Amino acid sequence: MTIPTIVRPPRELCDTLAQIGSASVAGELAHMGIRDPQMTGPIAHTRGRSVAGAALTLQFMPKREDLHGSGEYEDPEEQLHRHVLYQAEAGDVVVVDARGDMGSGVFGEMMLAYLAGRGGAGVVIDGCIRDSRKAFELDMGFWIRGTTPNFHVQTGIVPFAVNVPIACGGTFVMPGDIIVADDDGAIVVPAAMAERVAKGAGQHNDWEEFSRLRLAEGGDLRRYYPLAKDAEPEYVAWRDKRRTGET
Repeated sequence: MTIPTIVRPPRELCDTLAQIGSASVAGELAHMGIRDPQMTGPIAHTRGRSVAGAALTLQFMPKREDLHGSGEYEDPEEQLHRHVLYQAEAGDVVVVDARGDMGSGVFGEMMLAYLAGRGGAGVVIDGCIRDSRKAFELDMGFWIRGTTPNFHVQTGIVPFAVNVPIACGGTFVMPGDIIVADDDGAIVVPAAMAERVAKGAGQHNDWEEFSRLRLAEGGDLRRYYPLAKDAEPEYVAWRDKRRTGET
């Protein structure tokens, strides 16, 4: 069985996007023409994590008995959900189109432990996992619809393809796109746009930090959010002092 590989973006770029966060990145993408990059449905189940990494994709399809009989999974290597994990490297995010199915656990504790051991940053699943109590103790993030006691092909869906274009939560995901995920949710950054997104969103985050400080001190909302023209010199002075280590 030959599984396509992906081209991974520089780790430094992913780290920058993780620090910026999904909200600012999504806003920058909207300005660049990608109106809605959010994968709707999967939500954060391990709060406080912010990750960004290359997408490894797994596509599920409805079960059809002539193609997926009861004996097919007697050989573990026939299980395609294993093969997406075999591709995992440090920092990767496994993204699964499980068709919003709430009755099939795409991965269980053992598979997820393997992904964590490979250094995977997390999973985004338009569906469920199983063995959740132990799975959530692993050192990675989970953006999923929910949990179930059922295993992956127990009900009505089966894994069909690895590292192909998928729709996760109604959003188009290409293998190798950058996934940015935190408490606000998970979004898709097209790989070819990632550097421009990081630059633009980083600049936005910079003046927002300044504005947030001024607003917390009682500053005028009309002056500081968005940053008014006559407040820009004040921001530039603050930014330059911070860069030189002054207080």
